[in-house]
Amino acid sequence: MTKAKQKTKTAAKGKVGSSFEGFLKNEGTYEETTSLAIKRVLAWQIEQAMSDQGVTKAKMAARMKTSLSQLDRLLDPCNDKVQLDTLHRAALALGKRMMISLEDAGNVR
Repeated sequence: MTKAKQKTKTAAKGKVGSSFEGFLKNEGTYEETTSLAIKRVLAWQIEQAMSDQGVTKAKMAARMKTSLSQLDRLLDPCNDKVQLDTLHRAALALGKRMMISLEDAGNVR
């Protein structure tokens, strides 16, 4: 099979070029993008739990023994600078537990 036919066959399968992860690594934005994605998911999970339980921001801040502005920073999906103890207090305030683990990432770099 010629290279042109192989390329066409691969394109027909929907795979063209490298992975998105590879693209981000090549651009030098993989770590930042991954960090932001994790924070967005955490903020969404906290907001969902608050909504499901009918917990207002004021109630949540009181349960966490923090200010509304600190809670707003925690819930801001674009702010990826959050401390583990803040996440832990948010989890406890919602009757949740926080789990963190380190897993083999394979060939990361």
